[in-house]
Amino acid sequence: MIAYLHGVIREKNFESVVIDVNGVGYGVKVTIDEAVSLKEGDKTKLFIYEHIREDTHDLYGFSEPLNRQLFELLLSVKNVGPRVALAVMSLGSESVVRGAIAGGDVKLLQSAKHVGKRAAEQIVVELRDRVGLESSEDAENIVSRGGVRVDDEAMQALLALGFNNAEASKALSGIDKELPVEDKVKQALRAKK
Repeated sequence: MIAYLHGVIREKNFESVVIDVNGVGYGVKVTIDEAVSLKEGDKTKLFIYEHIREDTHDLYGFSEPLNRQLFELLLSVKNVGPRVALAVMSLGSESVVRGAIAGGDVKLLQSAKHVGKRAAEQIVVELRDRVGLESSEDAENIVSRGGVRVDDEAMQALLALGFNNAEASKALSGIDKELPVEDKVKQALRAKK
C-alpha cells in the first residue's frame, strides 16, 4: 500500500499530475484545486489513496491527510466510486465539502460533475452525522429543502463571527435570500440570541 509520495511534479493537467519519486513517475489523479496549486518542478508530498480493481490501478493524491480521509468517507457511500468522490472533493476545500454535507446542501453537491440528485441526497443521508460537524435536522428535512449555498457571503460572514457550518446554515435557512448580506447576517445574529 502506498501511503504517500514525496517527489517533484514533472507534468500536470486539470485531472492529474505526474510526480517523480527517485526516477519513477507516478500518475496521480487530483482535485481541480490541487492541480491548480501544484506547479511543475516543485517538490511536494501527496497523501495517496490506491484504487485497485481487476482492470485498473489508480492513485488519488491529496496535499492534506484530512482531504484523503474525507475522500475515503465519500467512498463508503453506496454507489459512490472514486470518480464521483473526486468530483465532490473538487467543489472546494475540505471544510466546504464537509459543510455542504452537514448542512444538507444537495444543490451544491449535485453541481459536481457526475453527481445526480439521488447521489447527492445519498451522500447527505449517509454522511451528515459522520463528517465531524453538527447537524440538528433529520435526513428527510435536509434532502427536501434547497440548501444554503456554502459560498454565500452571509454564510462566510457568520463563519468569521464564530458560527460553525451547521449553525450558520441553520441560521440562514429561514431568511429571505433576496435580502442584502448585512440584513441576512443581522437577522441570523438576532435568531441566535
